[in-house]
Amino acid sequence: MFGRSALHRAGGFRPENLGQNALNLIGNIGFSLFVVGVLVFTIIAATYEPEDPLFHPSDKITTFLTSTSNATLRSDESVVKTGEDFMPVNQTAFAAFINITDVEATASEENELDCDASVPVDCKDSDVFHLMMKATIERFKDIHFYKFGKPAVGEGANSCDMAWRYRPKDGKSAAFYKDYRRFVIHKSDNCTLSVATIGEYHSGLNARKRKRNQKAGFEKTDAKRDDFSLPLVGEAVNDSLPTVESDKAFTSGKYLVYVGGGDRCKSMNHFLWSFLCALGEAQYLNRTLVMDLTLCLSSVYTSSGQSEEGKDFRFYFDFEHLKEAASVLDEAQFWAEWGKLHNKKTRLGLHLVEDFRVTPMKLSDVKDTLIMRKFGSVEPDNYWYRVCEGDAESVVKRPWHLLWKSRRLMEIVSAIASRLNWDYDAVHIERGEKARNTELWPNLEKDTSPSALLSTLQDKVEEGRNLYIATNEAELSFFNPLKDKYATHFLDEYKDLWDESSEWYSETTKLNGGNPVEFDGYMRASVDTEVFLRGKKQIETFNDLTNDCKDGVGTCNVAAT
Repeated sequence: MFGRSALHRAGGFRPENLGQNALNLIGNIGFSLFVVGVLVFTIIAATYEPEDPLFHPSDKITTFLTSTSNATLRSDESVVKTGEDFMPVNQTAFAAFINITDVEATASEENELDCDASVPVDCKDSDVFHLMMKATIERFKDIHFYKFGKPAVGEGANSCDMAWRYRPKDGKSAAFYKDYRRFVIHKSDNCTLSVATIGEYHSGLNARKRKRNQKAGFEKTDAKRDDFSLPLVGEAVNDSLPTVESDKAFTSGKYLVYVGGGDRCKSMNHFLWSFLCALGEAQYLNRTLVMDLTLCLSSVYTSSGQSEEGKDFRFYFDFEHLKEAASVLDEAQFWAEWGKLHNKKTRLGLHLVEDFRVTPMKLSDVKDTLIMRKFGSVEPDNYWYRVCEGDAESVVKRPWHLLWKSRRLMEIVSAIASRLNWDYDAVHIERGEKARNTELWPNLEKDTSPSALLSTLQDKVEEGRNLYIATNEAELSFFNPLKDKYATHFLDEYKDLWDESSEWYSETTKLNGGNPVEFDGYMRASVDTEVFLRGKKQIETFNDLTNDCKDGVGTCNVAAT
């Protein structure tokens, strides 16, 4: 009796119980697998870090950037994505917008002062302030407002300027915008106030800058306070160079500089891939990156067809955000300070690295003031981004979040969208060289003809809508047939935003030492793309207008991998 197993004694393997036991066993195994799966998923979710925004392993990008063949992957012509393009839209930050009922609830209902219609309007009066806010909210129905600044006296009688922070209702980018406009207030014989006119975008110059000790304006009491992690387009830009506080501060610092290499005059994609590698290594080593603010613009973007030196990093990217969020120093400033201290016989250590295969990990214990990576003349081994390949790839992270587009360029984008009241649809129509190459794009020419566009768009865009057309087609009259059904708009309609009388022209000229700056091909493509992306509907050439592959015959599946 004692030799019989417990299972047998329990009758677990009796023939009549086999079916039930099998079902129980399968159920237990299934439940165990479910629990294990949930546990594994939880661990992955908790430890997951998104890969670089280009969404490909670095070896694939390296092959792509170094290719010298006549492949159809034409990266040079594309507008690069920057940090703000990958920022998640924080619905909490955008939820507390101001409704007209919020303004009405705080408005004063009585005016006990004696009426005198001859007395000018007082822009600081709370009733005037609330009147202006209500008129603004009623006028711009496609916008959410988050903050109104106190009005300032405008120019002329009964004129007041007011600024506000806003965001389009259907905005897809994680950003705030600032506008300031001039209001003309009408005062009737019985002293009733009304808004006669609201000026154009950025017409209220006296409200642009908040005065020192000025009282706060109006925003929801439960609204999230200033979120400096989000771009704010419309504020004055301060992209002056960082200053060296003192000789002592300089000598106590640790620096990293990249010198030479074959990255100059390459595409903007190539430049960013290399620059962010350098910035990522500097952050890994806890050092200040010494950066050259002068760029060479690739011939792809220039009107001369030749690569052009002397461009400024600040023409294309937000240096104010970069210097506030990371430790960087202008190369010219650095070497001037370095030379001055050397002349004083101050001891400054230099660690020279001439092989990109020396990983950042091997440099983590270097104590010298400066680590200099010197690159040779043989491509592609002299590309900066080679430092971040191999073992370094899992250690050095490219800090995409630190690099934003130029707020001066984004200001032009905002101005165009504002002139269209943020209420427009957009279509990107790529023609040019691709349309002429029927071997690689056999249907593009036909599919982007005016008749084909009218046929395709009739099911996508309502007749009479504002339609912004982002295109590389040189002859814009080509699209005249679309005017019969849509109010068409093109980038060149807005040349006043970058011509000699514009704020952009004035500021970039000052930044460039008094020399005028050309609104070059990359700037045009960048603004054109960003205006397109802010359309309520966005219709792309490839997938929406034609079945041709973006990079040529047979590349559709390749592009998706």
